[in-house]
Amino acid sequence: MDKGMNFFYILSGPLGYVMEWIYKLLPNYGWDIILFTLLINIVKIPLQTSQQKSMAKMSAFQPMIAEIQTKYKDKPEKQQEELMKLQQDFGYKPTAGCMPMLLNFLVMFGVIGVVYNPLERIFHISAAALASAGEALTAAGEALTASGVAFTAITRDTTIISQLVAGNSSLAACFTPEQIATVTEFSRHMTFLGIDLTRVPKLGLSLDIVLPLLSVITMFLSTHISMKASGQQMQGSMKLTMYMMPLMYVFFCFTVPSAFSLYYVVSNILMTVQSLLMKKIYDPEKMKAEVAAEMAARKKEQKRGVKSTTIKVTDEKTGEVVEKNISASEMNKRRLEYARKLDAERYKDERTVPLSELENKKED
Repeated sequence: MDKGMNFFYILSGPLGYVMEWIYKLLPNYGWDIILFTLLINIVKIPLQTSQQKSMAKMSAFQPMIAEIQTKYKDKPEKQQEELMKLQQDFGYKPTAGCMPMLLNFLVMFGVIGVVYNPLERIFHISAAALASAGEALTAAGEALTASGVAFTAITRDTTIISQLVAGNSSLAACFTPEQIATVTEFSRHMTFLGIDLTRVPKLGLSLDIVLPLLSVITMFLSTHISMKASGQQMQGSMKLTMYMMPLMYVFFCFTVPSAFSLYYVVSNILMTVQSLLMKKIYDPEKMKAEVAAEMAARKKEQKRGVKSTTIKVTDEKTGEVVEKNISASEMNKRRLEYARKLDAERYKDERTVPLSELENKKED
């Protein structure tokens, strides 16, 4: 499959250039992956913060959603109607976390595209040269198998690196001397803690299994802590998803080079730290109380038959322009104050006669 033509791998090109920049600063593939992961997570902080805030706010709606689902469990149409009303009246947004999830999904496949093809993505060796080398390896398939080297499309770059370092003359003809020197230099820096990060892990008693296991364990912990920090109650499909996601990543970690597992371990650790920090900033219990108070005020207005109006005001503390819901009476009061201000500005230069003087003139 040509990952360059696949939408899911759309970020593999830009991320490859980021990895190239990091590798030039620090030529060590393992530490490069760690710095690369740190940089990606720093860039995603605003979006992740927005997601954490949204999840904390949405947790306030969970009791109301549960009540609606229980009350209208035999009336799906009425249940959907009430949920839509909840969305319209109180700003409930069930899809608020979709955009960050899509971005994380694209970044994940972008990273997979980079670690699958480091020679093309990081060192920018042409696809034509790599395809020619792949054909040479395919032609020598039986000889490679006899020597204990397994060549597939997935292991292409790893096999090319090992064969170039071993001095395979037929393969060397596919590359320039500069490219061979680059690959040879990379071969000295692609091992981290005794693990070849370009190799796809295999089940068995070896170091290869360490990073995949750590990635699954850290993901489970990260998801659990993130849910707790956001105030979400893990029930039903949400709880099932929390257990199913690590199983999905087991597949990825054993079909993608170990560099991806290292990326995911570091990413999960950073996500856990960020979730704990965000809990202090956007405490779910505090946000629940705020949303509950807002909903109670709106319900009170609805019972009185008073319509509310949404206006934009400047927050005195932050100076930011925010939306605020006010009652009809408050709106009329603001309009009256504004009209008085306009009158005062319009007639400020006109001379007026006190009423006391007018009364004295009438008596005379």
